[in-house]
Amino acid sequence: MRVLMLTPYLPYPLLTGGQTRSYNLIKRLSQLNHEITLFCLIKDKNEREFVPELQKFCKEVKVFNRPEKPWTLTNILRTGFSFYPFLVIRNWAKGESIAIAKKLQSEKFDLIHAETFYVMPHIPKTNIPILLVEQTIEYLVYRHFADEVKMVFFKPFLYMDVFKMKYWELKYWQKAQRVVAMSEEDKKSMLSQIPSLNVDIVPNGVDSEYFGRKLTDRSKTPIVLYLGNFTWLQNREAVDILVNKIWPKVKIRLPNAKLWIIGKNAEEFFPKLESSDIRVDEVKDVRVVYQQAAILVAPIYGGGGTRYKNFEAFASGLPVVTTSIGIRGTKAKDGIEVIIRDEPEEIAEAIIQLLNNGKLYEKIAGKAKKMVQVEYDWDPIANKLSSIYQSLGGK
Repeated sequence: MRVLMLTPYLPYPLLTGGQTRSYNLIKRLSQLNHEITLFCLIKDKNEREFVPELQKFCKEVKVFNRPEKPWTLTNILRTGFSFYPFLVIRNWAKGESIAIAKKLQSEKFDLIHAETFYVMPHIPKTNIPILLVEQTIEYLVYRHFADEVKMVFFKPFLYMDVFKMKYWELKYWQKAQRVVAMSEEDKKSMLSQIPSLNVDIVPNGVDSEYFGRKLTDRSKTPIVLYLGNFTWLQNREAVDILVNKIWPKVKIRLPNAKLWIIGKNAEEFFPKLESSDIRVDEVKDVRVVYQQAAILVAPIYGGGGTRYKNFEAFASGLPVVTTSIGIRGTKAKDGIEVIIRDEPEEIAEAIIQLLNNGKLYEKIAGKAKKMVQVEYDWDPIANKLSSIYQSLGGK
């Protein structure tokens, strides 16, 4: 099938969950005889050096510039005087809309794959079927953030933006011929808003062979790991809870333990956390820290989507302690493939128990690794997306 795919990022290098998902699916979809023309956004001209990696799997790759920094005065003013929310304004690329219109006039496509609703304003009026893939329900993420903001005078502005975001997100769900959600929970949330919506589930996944490849040994010092893209609000909130409510309790019982905060922009957002007990860093190969750490802890409380860190940790043989929200989108069960606790005190106790109980530790790690190999490898996930392409674009 001839597919025009739109993403709000260049799907390489694999620094974020979105990049990881898109790259792995594009690679496999090309092997399933889908011809992909990729239009994507970049923040920095240096990102263009990675375009050749995508050209291996795409017929054509075109990149468009969006502002490097989100919170510019221009973006804020444009949001204030626009019907669109900040997320759409921040991801608007000058010239992309015109380029898409010209491409649709000059070439025939069987479908348009829009990755996230906020790339859809670039799409002109067309009869070509649109598949909208929602990696998370954005208005729920931002509403959670607005609820938690302590500065009361900001709340009305944030809630207004959430209102606009919800309006457009639901509108674009309805504009698409088909919508893809990451999890059963997200699908139910969508259908509660629009019962007639045509929603499929194509979950996130992992290259289990890649993450299962041994690179190093587990550290003899017990390392508690949190890993994520810290431009995401949920990840920054999780670190705050981990550092202030969970880690002190763990440290009392396990005085030789270390805490690692690893991921995109970690040093930018947490410059004061670095200490003899806490490492704050961004690494080139996350497999190394997964294999060195003793446990992944993810106190996630903001809903929507699924978490790549869970899949990657599972595939790496690293046990996970997270919340009932943090484990959504997987079939992992408490006490079998994962430890699920919702209160910070309970999470701390679960960390201590797991690190002190070798038999339970090995059981959780082994069951989780087997689960992702069977259920969440990218190959069957790409096959499912391919079948949706066929049913939508083959009409």
